[in-house]
Order: sequence, then structure tokens, then C-alpha cells
Amino acid sequence: MINTIKAELRAAMNGVASRAIRESGMGYRLSYGVELPRLREIAAQFTPDRRLAQELWQENVRECKMLAVMLYPLEEFDADMADLWISTLQPEQADLAGLICMDLLSRQPYAPELAFRWIADERPMYQVCGYMIVTRLLMQGAQFSPAAEAEFLDQAAATLPTSCLPLRKAVQNALLRYGESSEEARQQCDRILTA
Repeated sequence: MINTIKAELRAAMNGVASRAIRESGMGYRLSYGVELPRLREIAAQFTPDRRLAQELWQENVRECKMLAVMLYPLEEFDADMADLWISTLQPEQADLAGLICMDLLSRQPYAPELAFRWIADERPMYQVCGYMIVTRLLMQGAQFSPAAEAEFLDQAAATLPTSCLPLRKAVQNALLRYGESSEEARQQCDRILTA
């Protein structure tokens, strides 16, 4: 099955994108430069399967990891697996982290708890994912308790000065999305963003 998928990836290879990804130092052994819509088409040819997804994740190939996210059955992706996968990511792989958060984590019942645990984590990649999940939850119309909102704003204010660009971007995006919820929220976010 892996060989069939790799053949599909080779056939869809974009040499220019592949070179750009390689030169950007994203930390993959190989990248075919296949765009996300084409990867979704390839994933649609296969039945979601945990074992296949885990095998794809073990490949240090950008598109294999992205297909792993698309092919992991949502109901089987637990918080322990999320922790394992995120622990292997580098800050340069924020695109992959974003896909995990969008396709798998933000749709889980444990997403809010995980997001708040991760934004308080000291490891940058966990924080990136925590803020990405918060952003996705807000996009889905989630409402946080006043205590959760206060925690989010405190963590965001403390984290925003980071030198880690993917983390700073994730915090900014979460703040901007939160700021859309009300005029008071917008003012709170503006104060943090302009501090």
C-alpha cells in the first residue's frame, strides 16, 4: 500500500515546489511538492486506516506525513497519539502541525482541554499546536468560560514576545480570531498585540 501511495506522489510531483520546500529547511528527508488539494484527492482513494496512517507517519517524507493525517480515523486519534506525533515535529513544520490541528485535533471532544494544556507547555511546537487548536475552535464557534478566556489572554500575552516565528504567528492568529467575538475581546487583543 505504501508503494502505491509513493507511486501516486511521484506522479503528482511538483519539482519547483519540491525544491523550494527542500531549500527552506523544513526538516523532511524528501518532499514531492504535492499541493494539499491533490493530496486530498490521493487520500480519497484509500479507506482511513490507523495502521496505514502510522506507517505513513514513520516515513520522513512531507506528503506521507500529510497523508497520514488525512487517513487516520478521527475516532481513533486519541490525545496520546496526538502527543506522540507533535513531539516529533520541528518548528519549521508548522504547516504539518496546522493540518493535524485542522483535520484531527480541533474535531475531538478533548480538543479544548488539550489546547489549554499545550498553550501552557514550555515546548514551542506544543504551544504552536495549542494556539492553532484554539483558533480552529473559535472558527467553529466555540465559547470559552470566563476563566478559560482569562487564561488564554494571559498565556498569549506572555508568549507573544517569543523569537519563534511560527509560535508568534499562531498566537497572533488566535488573538485575531478571538478578537472577532466581541468589541471587548477586540480591545483586549489589541492591547496585547500592541504592547
